[in-house]
Amino acid sequence: MWERILVLCAGYLLDLLLGDPQFWWHPVRGIGKVIEYTEKLICRIFKPAQDKEADKRKKKLCGVLLAAMVLTFTMGCCILLLYGAGKIHPALRVGLEILLCYQMLAQKSLKVESMRVYKHLVRQDVEGARYAVSMIVGRDTDRLDEKGITRAAVETVAENTSDGVIAPMIFMLIFGVPGGVFYKTVNTMDSMIGYKNDRYCYLGTAAARLDDICNYIPARISALYMIVSALLLGLDGKNAFRIFGRDRYNHASPNSAQTEAACAGALGVRLAGDAWYFGVLKKKPYIGDPVREIEPEDIRRVNRLMYLTGLLVFVTGVAVLAVIGVYMNCR
Repeated sequence: MWERILVLCAGYLLDLLLGDPQFWWHPVRGIGKVIEYTEKLICRIFKPAQDKEADKRKKKLCGVLLAAMVLTFTMGCCILLLYGAGKIHPALRVGLEILLCYQMLAQKSLKVESMRVYKHLVRQDVEGARYAVSMIVGRDTDRLDEKGITRAAVETVAENTSDGVIAPMIFMLIFGVPGGVFYKTVNTMDSMIGYKNDRYCYLGTAAARLDDICNYIPARISALYMIVSALLLGLDGKNAFRIFGRDRYNHASPNSAQTEAACAGALGVRLAGDAWYFGVLKKKPYIGDPVREIEPEDIRRVNRLMYLTGLLVFVTGVAVLAVIGVYMNCR
């Protein structure tokens, strides 16, 4: 238990300090390569039809097989690496766990990427901001104006407060570093193949459902802690709670709107609405009320919300682990 606390504290601090250096190979990129290769292999073997509505059952079964194969491979690699490092020396295993823990979190990188959008916006460089936001969102960005760009950046930070920070943190608090690797694998699969377009409508069903299950509790914990953070930061915590209660299911995913609703209420802005994906306009409900117009400064505000939310969850989780550790030592 104490070793897990050490690993989590060191990994969390490394993420705050270093983020995701571009020169550093990241395991999530490796997971992405495994997903790409496995998808090609399964499609080559089972040859599902290209037509969206054809071979629906086969595509769903292929999706289940894809998810199972990718998870088996990534978890197997993680466990074997940690086991092998432990056989060489326990300190080497702890060091590897710290490195993996650090790379499962994305707090600093979320801030860095979203602040690139902010810096272009304050310089009134709309093209630069449009390109910067295209690096962190899945929607088409070529049609976005300044407010649309700002809204996309705020939504991404709000949603990924759960996906990129709180959820992997919770999985590692409960299951250790392998739990974080499991979560990141599921989340990466969803981000790559969990779309409802012609290619992945059925092939990505298993990945999307598994991601919904894994994020169900973390998304709600994240939203509640975000409301507390809003109060501590002097934002509108009362409105955050109201909008969270009203709009937290205004999304196709049961989880994505949880933190977006809390954020929209805290900032007093309206998020979401219709968006273009792969050249197709998707009709989506709004989240929040337009108490005021969204502005670039909201990107800075949502980053402060993300940081404090992450810190509060981290402190709570470590405190719970410490209590459990003391209890086990006293038995």
